[in-house]
Amino acid sequence: MAKKKSDAATRLDDENPEWTRDEIKRALPALDAIDAVFGPKAADSLRRRRGRPAKPDRKINQTLRLDADVLDAYRQEGKGWQTRINQVLRENMHDRRK
Repeated sequence: MAKKKSDAATRLDDENPEWTRDEIKRALPALDAIDAVFGPKAADSLRRRRGRPAKPDRKINQTLRLDADVLDAYRQEGKGWQTRINQVLRENMHDRRK
């Protein structure tokens, strides 16, 4: 049976030795280390945020009761029907202010 060549990943590396238990205990999370070395601004720019960023002109989720025929008519126009309803309401809002 032939001997297997050792894989490069399994060989010891003088430039990157294995960590000791003490080194593992003292290790910091990556963002904390970046904060300590480069400052909080750098760490904050790398920090992941959950979800989509908030828009400045955020919509409000509101329940609105509409007649079935009105809703069906807008839905039959296809994609973007909610935006079109919003546009009609906005135009009517400006008319009422006059």
